[in-house]
Amino acid sequence: MSDDLIFDSPFILGMMRLNERPEFDDADRFGDWLESRVERGLHWFDHADSYGNHEGEKRFGEALARRPGLKSRVRVVTKGDIVLPSRDRSPFGVKHYDTSERYLTSVIDGSLSRLGVERLDHFLLHRPDPLMDAEATARALDDAIDAGKVGAVGISNFLPEQWRRLQATMHHRLGVHQLELSLAHPDALFDGFYDAILADGLAPMAWSPLGGGSVFEDVLGTALSRLAEQLNSTTAGLALAWLRRLPGSPVPVIGTLNERRIDNLLLSSNLEIDRPTWFALLEEARSHRVP
Repeated sequence: MSDDLIFDSPFILGMMRLNERPEFDDADRFGDWLESRVERGLHWFDHADSYGNHEGEKRFGEALARRPGLKSRVRVVTKGDIVLPSRDRSPFGVKHYDTSERYLTSVIDGSLSRLGVERLDHFLLHRPDPLMDAEATARALDDAIDAGKVGAVGISNFLPEQWRRLQATMHHRLGVHQLELSLAHPDALFDGFYDAILADGLAPMAWSPLGGGSVFEDVLGTALSRLAEQLNSTTAGLALAWLRRLPGSPVPVIGTLNERRIDNLLLSSNLEIDRPTWFALLEEARSHRVP
């Protein structure tokens, strides 16, 4: 993976709920928000063509069109292969996955058009498709890189044998894996899944790194609050420091668009925790002692 595709931000800003913010219907207002984040060094943004049924990418692209100087400064991750019920042209109207060569090519072209960028820094297959023809899928991904449409490709939510079957038919290397990982969901660290990601040279990205807010609840939330106060941090900042302590330094994908929360996370982005603190938080998260 080239140096310009390395995640050089403390976290990535997730755009899943962008279309749910009515104030950002105004492209200029959202452009101001984007520019402010980039000025603070947060220039990686995570999308999917299914977020808001294309509306997330479209809104982002409209804001970039009002701020053409930002195009060279933002870095974009987007995902595809989910067909929402409203876009299923069959009589079933069923949500499904499509990793066919033709569909993926159209998804990549559509994302480029909606986002208004010349290249997607990363394109990820959003969900594993049981009907995937690995050779056809690989051809679509390799061709997108060769054509300069995509800087690197990866996967999200794939199991090891699923991504290895795809990788075996590709010319280019898969670069990243986006997985659910947090103090609230640490199982990948103990069943061999996270180790497989690192062993295969994939850069880990952690979605839902705060467990959808569940890390702030009950016993774990109490422990985070107590330790955060001692470390002059925030509970969210400490939870993300726990993630970054892992080998491979997984990059959190943050779901909030709240400016104050983002700035607070940025203030805590240099927090480092020692090994005992890491395991103490793990004990609280799993509600039992380390064996």
